[in-house]
Amino acid sequence: MDRSRPSRTALRVALRRAAHQIYDAPPLVLVDPIAIPMLGPYADQLQRTPGRNPAHKPRPHSIGLRAFLVARSRYAEDLLAQAVARGVTQYVMLGAGLDTFAHRNPFPHLRVFEVDHPSTQQWKRDLLCASNLPSPARLAYAPVDFERHSLAAQLRAAGFDPTAPSLFAWLGVVPYLTIEAFRATLAFIASQPHGSGVILDYTQPRAALSPNEQLARDSLASRVHLAGEPFHLFFTPTEIAAELAAFHTIEDLGSPEINARYFAARSDSLKLHATAARLLSAWV
Repeated sequence: MDRSRPSRTALRVALRRAAHQIYDAPPLVLVDPIAIPMLGPYADQLQRTPGRNPAHKPRPHSIGLRAFLVARSRYAEDLLAQAVARGVTQYVMLGAGLDTFAHRNPFPHLRVFEVDHPSTQQWKRDLLCASNLPSPARLAYAPVDFERHSLAAQLRAAGFDPTAPSLFAWLGVVPYLTIEAFRATLAFIASQPHGSGVILDYTQPRAALSPNEQLARDSLASRVHLAGEPFHLFFTPTEIAAELAAFHTIEDLGSPEINARYFAARSDSLKLHATAARLLSAWV
């Protein structure tokens, strides 16, 4: 990414989570009362007519993208609740962007660490200040450039306890990394105490997609490249399973499983329409 400015993709993700609160039929997949206030001046983009609203274009690909973004946050928060019940006391959000979980955290003994590029992190804190949203007491910020900084060192500086079991949410980050940065981060997570885990999403390579999905991928890749945040890293399920040899109890969900879990019997058209993106969890 352009290291002089915050992430544009983080804003697009946040707009789609906020659009879910307004445009999709109940029950919502992700109930997030902070999603719209967090946007501050960018919330005006949600008031455009649906056809012109960048977060609510009535096309299957746009609807499917919004569905995936809210499903991955819901998946992470569902697994977090289970992990807290088993004794996890730290939640590390790698590439937190404008995520709002720390402001909705229902667990009194859970510390949240938001890890992101320094410029994106400062941008988020400015938005919080402008929107009069206080920073939660159990939230710590750890500024990290994954290609340049030591994740372990930056987390320790923020107060992270390496002896406590932790859950890492690594959402919307993997496709933007080099393989070296991906493996270094994965090795750090694998070194955590028993009971720790990781939740991530990843995208399959272009050759694994249908012709229509290839065209949609090309369009999205062009947009994120123009935003200065190009895609680099893709995996098939077999390839990423090989990268996770140090973990156990791996769950890898494709579109049919995600739709069955979060979008069954809905009264609207909200569901995944593509197969490129997948959700995965694994445990130490």
